[in-house]
Amino acid sequence: MNKVFKTGVAVAAAALTASVVLPATAVSADSKTVTVGIVGTSDKGVWEEVAKTAKKKYGITIKTKVFTDYNQPNKAVADGSLDLNSFQHYYFLENWNKSNKNSVKAIGKTFITPIRLYSEKYKSVKKFKKGDAIAVPNDATNEARALTLLQSAGLITLKKGVDMPTVKDIKTNKLDLDIKEVAADQTPSSLKSVDGAVINTNYAQQAKLKLSSAIYVEPVNKDSKKWINVIAASKKNANKKIYKQVVKAYQTKATKNYLKKTWGQAEIPAWDITLK
Repeated sequence: MNKVFKTGVAVAAAALTASVVLPATAVSADSKTVTVGIVGTSDKGVWEEVAKTAKKKYGITIKTKVFTDYNQPNKAVADGSLDLNSFQHYYFLENWNKSNKNSVKAIGKTFITPIRLYSEKYKSVKKFKKGDAIAVPNDATNEARALTLLQSAGLITLKKGVDMPTVKDIKTNKLDLDIKEVAADQTPSSLKSVDGAVINTNYAQQAKLKLSSAIYVEPVNKDSKKWINVIAASKKNANKKIYKQVVKAYQTKATKNYLKKTWGQAEIPAWDITLK
């Protein structure tokens, strides 16, 4: 979701890498070990912080499994080969569940990560010229989010009443911008061949882009609830006590301090946020 968070689209098929050696199925919750799937490595640090709290307060050992794209973590939770995941926002999960029998459920909020528009050519959205190319993620929910960002930046307008807009739902495009759909993890590298790119924060961080270099940041307001990232479990295991304890271990002042120290305003704690 960053991170975020997607359904009905082909994000590049993933090779999986793990930060720990795991058995074929998820570790039983009764063993007091919980494995959490994340996408990319940018959130490993916060989960290491959460693991300290979980161990101290609840005697739980938290391990992480790193995935390279958004397609796999929900499948792993749904089939029981993974305990929890923490990579997506509500909107992504809602749309994934529509095609997957509502098999995964959000059990706790983590943070909200505004997406950003970057450019190696311009310092302001006002500098874009007729015919310029802007890359957006090609997975359904991130593309919708990216297009909504471009609308809020004043570059395009979208048809009203469309829940998940695509480039086909662009109503006006006064600069005749060429909106290029690319895999979310390829948006940073696309910067070399386009005039701008909307990039999820986790991929921007992996590419070592300075968040401060973004020329436009997604507003955080009352319409942002669907972009809040979550911890998710399989629906049948969502009420397990140990999983609820992992959520409590995450939603602490220590986690807030870590997020602020590490990411500033890039990752905003969302479990007690007031959206206006």
